[in-house]
Amino acid sequence: MLTFAASPGLADGAGCPDVVSAYDANGATLTIVDPGRKLEILAIGSSSTEGSGASSPANAYPARLEAELSRGDRIAADVKNAGVGGELAARTLQRLKNALKTRWAELVIWQVGTNDAISGVDEALFRATVENGVAAARAAGVPLLLIDPQFMPKYAYETRYERFVKIIGEVGERNHVPVLSRFAMMKERGAKGALALLSGDGLHMNDLGYECVAHAIAHAIEGAEGAKL
Repeated sequence: MLTFAASPGLADGAGCPDVVSAYDANGATLTIVDPGRKLEILAIGSSSTEGSGASSPANAYPARLEAELSRGDRIAADVKNAGVGGELAARTLQRLKNALKTRWAELVIWQVGTNDAISGVDEALFRATVENGVAAARAAGVPLLLIDPQFMPKYAYETRYERFVKIIGEVGERNHVPVLSRFAMMKERGAKGALALLSGDGLHMNDLGYECVAHAIAHAIEGAEGAKL
């Protein structure tokens, strides 16, 4: 059994913000059934998973995560990109449930909340949707890691947007599910610094932003107790 690292570092992530205060394992554990074969990871979510804003699909965070984990003598991984741009959490939840039925994934990373926050989705409904996803993953026996919305100068100081960020943190804490807070990671840099991680549209992450997310997740897994390094 591997315990998600409590404070992933970013020593290899040049230009990436420190994520010590932006990541919380919430006491979660990850079981590697057979360390000798690839770790099958499902990355599901909307445009930030699909890779909108990246210069190519190879620079979306799922592809960068696979490369980071598999580099050298680290953890071999197969990361499937199941991102659909513009999708709301309720729709992603249905795809997540269908994916869990295949029993392919050994770890699910769910990037969630941005579209719901900016499109007027009811907050209670959003909370219930995320809780439902957590319950579905738990029932399937698959560890889950949540990624919250990115910090964007256009929306980031709106109280509604911040409440959606808070909801994800609360769901993670209550259910002992790890949460990587992109919002906290980017906000620490301030509006000007956060823009360095966003593409020209000011909404989606750029290559560096996705690289930083991949580094944070990789270190959370690789830094786990007993991980093969």
